[in-house]
Amino acid sequence: MSVCGVILAAGYSSRVGDFKPALNIFGKSILQRSIESMSDLCGQVIVVGGHEIEKIIEIVGDISKVKIVKNEHVELGMFSSVRVGVAHVNADRFFVLPGDQPVVRKSTFETLLEKGGDIIIPRFKGKKGHPVLFSAHCISEILALPDTAILRNYIHSKKDVKILDVDDPGIGMDVDTSEDYEIIKEYYKQHFIKY
Repeated sequence: MSVCGVILAAGYSSRVGDFKPALNIFGKSILQRSIESMSDLCGQVIVVGGHEIEKIIEIVGDISKVKIVKNEHVELGMFSSVRVGVAHVNADRFFVLPGDQPVVRKSTFETLLEKGGDIIIPRFKGKKGHPVLFSAHCISEILALPDTAILRNYIHSKKDVKILDVDDPGIGMDVDTSEDYEIIKEYYKQHFIKY
C-alpha cells in the first residue's frame, strides 16, 4: 500500500520573528527534520510552500522524494495549503503534518500505518495532534471544499475516524513562538541525539 506525506510550510511565521522552516535544529532545518521523520515510510513527500517559497526550495529542493508545490493563496489560511498538497497526492494513504512539527517519532508514523480506516489521528495524554493519516478516499472530498474550510471540521464530519493513543509528546509540539523553538531544540537534544 503506497504512502505519501504532505507537509504544510506556506505560512508567514509571523509570531516567531524569523523564517520558521529554516530555523536550525542541530545542523538541519526544522523543515528538513519534519521531512526526515516520515520520509523512510513515504514514496513521496509533498512540501507546500507559499510565503518565501524560494527559501523552501533552497532548504529542501535537493532532498530525494521531496516535491515542492506552491500555494498561491496563502492568505486564505492553512486549509488552502492542505488542498494544494492533497491535489498532488498519488498514493493509497497520506499523512498531513504542519512543517513546524519536527519532533514526531518515526515509530508514531509506523503505528498509525498499522491501523485501517479513512482517518487516523494520534493522541498523547488526552490531546490529539499531528500527523493525521488519511485514506485516498478523502482526496476528492477535501478538494471539493472551499479554501476557507477548516480541516478539523471536515474530520468531524466523517464517521470512519480512529483515535490512536501514542507515547509521543512530539505530536503536539510545534514552533509558534521563540520559546517553543527553544523547547523543541532541548527536546530534540534529549530524545533524538545519540551520544
